[in-house]
Amino acid sequence: MTLLEAIQARHSVRHYVSKPLTEDIVKAVQEKIEEYNRKGNLHIQLVLNERKGFSGMMAYGSFSGVENYLVMAGEKADDLDERVGYYGEQLVLLAQQLGLGTCWAGLSYRKVKGTYNLVPGEKIACMISLGYPNDPGRNIKRKSVEAVSNVSDSTPAWFRAGVEAALLAPTAVNQQKFSFEYIAPQGDGISRVKADRGFSLIGYTKMDLGIAKLHFEIGAGKENFEWA
Repeated sequence: MTLLEAIQARHSVRHYVSKPLTEDIVKAVQEKIEEYNRKGNLHIQLVLNERKGFSGMMAYGSFSGVENYLVMAGEKADDLDERVGYYGEQLVLLAQQLGLGTCWAGLSYRKVKGTYNLVPGEKIACMISLGYPNDPGRNIKRKSVEAVSNVSDSTPAWFRAGVEAALLAPTAVNQQKFSFEYIAPQGDGISRVKADRGFSLIGYTKMDLGIAKLHFEIGAGKENFEWA
């Protein structure tokens, strides 16, 4: 499964089969966690065989069978949420390629003492459930390409492909408060894209933007543009 195929196949999974992750899968996920922690200056941690984090009142009855999850943490900073979104979604897509299901959780989890560790100055931005899916997903209404970008007959095909991939990104309550603007090459001949986030009373727009930007890069091809 390619990354673009993983984007198209992914859906939020809230119900899981009670089955331990295989050693090969755990190793693959851990290796990528270490890589993304270095690249993103994060402190992502994998919690295995733990049933309390997504159970009880904090789960709002919407999760079942969650026994593994990712603690998305890092040092407090203005861009922490965007980095969490960008690198966390890479783990989500890896999980999809490995035959697992995932779901971003901003509130519907609880912190279980002893399952993770933070150093002074760090915080948990969110968690991501992880496991073998027992959930067919559901159809979600998404915005049009035109509603979130300046796509036109004069913009290149890769720009539309990037926006289409971004529209498949998970966002908080499917709010899709992001936009992409194509900027034609100037003297240097380089196409640029400006990504922005809109206002939301719900929040999480920085994290959503990080996720959407990753999807855009995969759909458009990073070699075709630079971020403005």
